[in-house]
Amino acid sequence: MANGPGTTTLHASGLTFSALTQGDGPLVLCLHGFPDNRRSFRLQLPALAAAGFRAVAPTLRGYEPSSQPADGDYHMVRMAEDVVGWIDDLGQERVHLVGHDWGAVIGYAAAALAPGRLHSLTTLAIPHPGRLQKEGLRKVPSQLRNSWYMLFFQLRGIADWVVEARDWAFIEKLWRDWSPGWELPAEELASVKATLGQPGVKKAALAYYRTLLDVRSPAARETTRLLASEIRVPTLALTGALDGCMDTRLHDVAMKPEDFPAGLQVTRLDGAGHFLHQEEPDEVNRILLDWLSRH
Repeated sequence: MANGPGTTTLHASGLTFSALTQGDGPLVLCLHGFPDNRRSFRLQLPALAAAGFRAVAPTLRGYEPSSQPADGDYHMVRMAEDVVGWIDDLGQERVHLVGHDWGAVIGYAAAALAPGRLHSLTTLAIPHPGRLQKEGLRKVPSQLRNSWYMLFFQLRGIADWVVEARDWAFIEKLWRDWSPGWELPAEELASVKATLGQPGVKKAALAYYRTLLDVRSPAARETTRLLASEIRVPTLALTGALDGCMDTRLHDVAMKPEDFPAGLQVTRLDGAGHFLHQEEPDEVNRILLDWLSRH
């Protein structure tokens, strides 16, 4: 049996990031989303390590004080640059990249920015962002209702207060709504709340959504270009049929083979919601390990 996970420190973009790590072998970077933290992949790290990989789950930009940039830049292009910096810091030429939620969006951006640094890309719960904006919302208009929280987060001050009020009850609601019928273990929910409660983290996490309204800055224009680009690395996209955050039907309309010239596999888990890798870890691990062994 593989040894339990340890911790390591990564450096990129002049910032410092903590990470969980387990195993030895080809590197698999696992990127969490919102509202979550690096423990999102606690059920994947042991399986990856046992299969002969080194799994590293970093804390995303802003989710701890040491990785909060002075300029407050949380555009996706900056996080894609963080990924390339982590790969360099770990002394690797190419890695497998796995991302959930915002981690998946970052994965698409990183694959577009530096395809030569990735063996493969695996995305959880999020279809191609460019197609999502261009076609997905038109063909699956009910997603606009699911995305209400993105607009709510634009209410600076009000949203910041509501998110934290009553011991982060808003965060608990998102987990319930996004993964209906499944409950995050109490100790993991406490860990997520502790992460968001660190100085500056709530503001940083909400800034990911607030930069979506920026269309004029150079970083915004570069982000738009990256997220609209084709993905020139083999890509596995996993979606939960019960996802209450990102309608699973979006994967039917926003994942076009022509956008993935190096290959695309889309797999739907019937009994899972948005946090599918935590809800159905055995099945996700089986699919993921099969995918990695072929790439």
